[in-house]
Amino acid sequence: EKWRRQIIGEISKKVAQIQNGDWLGEFRIRDLNDEINKLLREKGHWEVRIKELGGPDYARVGPKMLDHEGKEVPGNRGYKYFGAAKDLPGVRELFEKEPLPPPRKTRAELMKAIDAEYYGYRDEDDGVLEPLEQEHEKKVIAEAVEKWKVEREARVAGGDKEEEEEEINIYARQRKESEEGQQKFIAHVPVPSQQEIEEALVRRKKMELLQKYASETLMAQSEDEKRQCLGFL
Repeated sequence: EKWRRQIIGEISKKVAQIQNGDWLGEFRIRDLNDEINKLLREKGHWEVRIKELGGPDYARVGPKMLDHEGKEVPGNRGYKYFGAAKDLPGVRELFEKEPLPPPRKTRAELMKAIDAEYYGYRDEDDGVLEPLEQEHEKKVIAEAVEKWKVEREARVAGGDKEEEEEEINIYARQRKESEEGQQKFIAHVPVPSQQEIEEALVRRKKMELLQKYASETLMAQSEDEKRQCLGFL
């Protein structure tokens, strides 16, 4: 603690000098700025050591007044310029120069980071989205049903019974047409009974037997005719 307070005192004195140090000259201002940065690094080492020994974490809770007095050049983190050092030749231009924008990624680099999760294919993996969707769906359906009931009651109360009867007739016609369509479909595709299948198999067996015996009879007659012709010769 003692060494840290002593370093802070030295830093404060040098910062006060450099704040009003336009008369010091360029070289002296540069030396003072270097000394301040060196003392800031030493202060940081002592704060780390104090934390290791169980003391407070000054890097988190300590005052930042001295750090705020300095200004870092973009892209040169760790070294700060105080007071008149900010107006030194070459330093002012660094602060006035805008930092370079980050390089734009190519289309190929962007596509490398795209996976199935980007397109929402894994939204239901955690089990959070599906219950919410079901709850929302139930809510929307309930609201639609309630709206339909209110409109229907309003029509009935207003004496618009013809429209209600027409809706009922429409649904009745749709059911009737659907049933007739099913009946017509069944009529076009008859299903044979077990008896009809057995009779068809018997008829097929008879035809096979007739063809077989008829072929044998014709062959026998042909042989007789051949023998008779040879006898005449």
